[in-house]
Amino acid sequence: MTKYLISFPGEAMVFPEEDFDTVVHDAHAVIDDAKSAGVYVFSGGIDENVEPVRVAGDGTVTEGTHPGHKVPNGGYTVLELPSRESALEWAAKIAVACRCAQEVRQFQYDPAS
Repeated sequence: MTKYLISFPGEAMVFPEEDFDTVVHDAHAVIDDAKSAGVYVFSGGIDENVEPVRVAGDGTVTEGTHPGHKVPNGGYTVLELPSRESALEWAAKIAVACRCAQEVRQFQYDPAS
């Protein structure tokens, strides 16, 4: 099985404010389905009110992301799935729930994970 990152930037999630509770409910329902299917690894949204920092090997903390790197935000889901096709199917479910297109990325195989 391969792990897939399914994600979207925060600014892509656009819907009327009165739909917020429905979107949250729908998104949680898809995650619950993934848990029931035994493919769920992790999900969550980046807290965009907390600024990112970089930490060097010596413990030095620097404000911001790596030079030239966009600040990561939005929502992230990691699922462990049998195929890319399955990842695309789950991404479509998340897209419907979150009201925005999803990006699908495959993690490299790591026998220790």
